[in-house]
Amino acid sequence: MKTVLNLSQQSVIAEIESVLDTYPYHPYQQAFAIPELRQELITFVFSRIPCCYSAIEPDRTCWLDYKLPRSPLEHQIHLQNLIHQGIYSIMQEKSDWISRHLCETVQPGCEPSHWFG
Repeated sequence: MKTVLNLSQQSVIAEIESVLDTYPYHPYQQAFAIPELRQELITFVFSRIPCCYSAIEPDRTCWLDYKLPRSPLEHQIHLQNLIHQGIYSIMQEKSDWISRHLCETVQPGCEPSHWFG
């Protein structure tokens, strides 16, 4: 019996979007709306999943001794964990850059007025 694992780019991107939807808009969704950071997250995830796009034997070891999950649910949980790790890693590594970039995108007319305070 063989297992077919669909790791298309679109399904991984959809999972990334689904996971990001669980995070607050600021700073997470806002930060990963930046194309460079979104691509970095996609690259982070793809560099940590097996490159198997065809039918394989269930007991066969894939990329770098990574064994395929036994069920689609297990695969989805693994993928979600990688996405969370990527979000945490990128936010931590690029926190200063993200802070500067997000501050630059705020338009002065949209900031709350301090006149009332």
